[in-house]
Amino acid sequence: MSLPTAFKSLLARNLQRRAERKRLRGPASLHYTISEHIDDLNPEVWDALTANTSWLLSRHYLKAMESALPDNLSPRYAIIRDADGKPLVAMMMQLATLRLQQTHSADVHRSAAVLTETIDKITPGQRILICGNMLTFGQHGLAFAEYADPEQAWHGVAEVLYRVRRAEKLTGSTHFMMIKDLHAPWQDSAARLTHLSYRLLETEPNMVLTLDPAWKTWEDYLASLQSKYRSNVRNGILKPLDDAGCELVSLPDLSSEAERIHALYKMVQINADFRPFELDAGYFPALQQTAGKLLRASGIRRNGELLGFIVTLKDGDTAIAWHIGFDRQAADQGLPLYLRLLHAAIADALALGCKELSFGRTALEPKAALGAKPQPFSVLIRHRQPILNKVIKHLLLGMEHDDAPERNPFKKSTSSTDAKS
Repeated sequence: MSLPTAFKSLLARNLQRRAERKRLRGPASLHYTISEHIDDLNPEVWDALTANTSWLLSRHYLKAMESALPDNLSPRYAIIRDADGKPLVAMMMQLATLRLQQTHSADVHRSAAVLTETIDKITPGQRILICGNMLTFGQHGLAFAEYADPEQAWHGVAEVLYRVRRAEKLTGSTHFMMIKDLHAPWQDSAARLTHLSYRLLETEPNMVLTLDPAWKTWEDYLASLQSKYRSNVRNGILKPLDDAGCELVSLPDLSSEAERIHALYKMVQINADFRPFELDAGYFPALQQTAGKLLRASGIRRNGELLGFIVTLKDGDTAIAWHIGFDRQAADQGLPLYLRLLHAAIADALALGCKELSFGRTALEPKAALGAKPQPFSVLIRHRQPILNKVIKHLLLGMEHDDAPERNPFKKSTSSTDAKS
């Protein structure tokens, strides 16, 4: 390619990007209904848009969580319609107020620490507008109608975020906007918002275990493992707990020991790399009551004392190994509570009749050893101040995240009829 031709091509691409940015910065010729309460929106429209999406976008769940959210989270909702009034998008958002330095542990990547320290010094007390649910992992903030044009829908999403940010200025500036936990097929279509200076950041992957249809129980799963992995489970997890007098139990009523469950949750939460909020003791019983048969909770007891718990939610064909908590002191003394709870989630996912189990994006090594595979996750993030947004761009480019290790714990044949050894 000659230099003039290459220059013309570069110029054309630059002009195209500028035209796309100008288009996105203008009005989308759409109609918006925005509210602080899910009950204020047309229930039939919301239900129609979210019918084939996550339960976490259901009005039943969202209504219950309005009174159970942490104090620093506040919900917002929107319905986007086209020029003719036809519904295109249901959108769930949360406003969060936090100091970014307080959201990570001491061993977080230094590049992330530099980013948060810098921003906190310039604008202390960050307010973040999130499209999505901070209490979960996964894309639980958007539902597009099947007939919606992705280009038009994302333009509308960006405009709603802008409108909400501007409307909230009376109660304080909103510094960041974020669209969280994008995965296939959302990542490609959402990338067009980079023309609006949103920065695409790849996070640690979500670890997902595909549940073999031949597995009816956890014992079937165990039988599908190679002998060394099966031995590790029996000798490294089950035996120490049995020797210590621990037993795995079902927790059908979280309200009966809500304070202990909350204490166990805090023992894990305080060590998390990212902790933008803290749930209170009433959250877990409220979640169990709202989800009903979609939720299973398992625990580990020793001499009647609860040492750990895990909550697993059925969301369509996917089970989400959601909230977890365990006694740090007991774990430090050699009890493999965390690993046993992960196995309990597999049992609960099978009991719920799911096809896959989503473990989230922490502790990649032990989840890979269970047979879980990485599902790439990304977020789109934008700061309202152009200078800081440019700083963020360069800092994000230097940030690292852990990659999931490659593990295949299964025998070549994973049928439940395999002999158990």
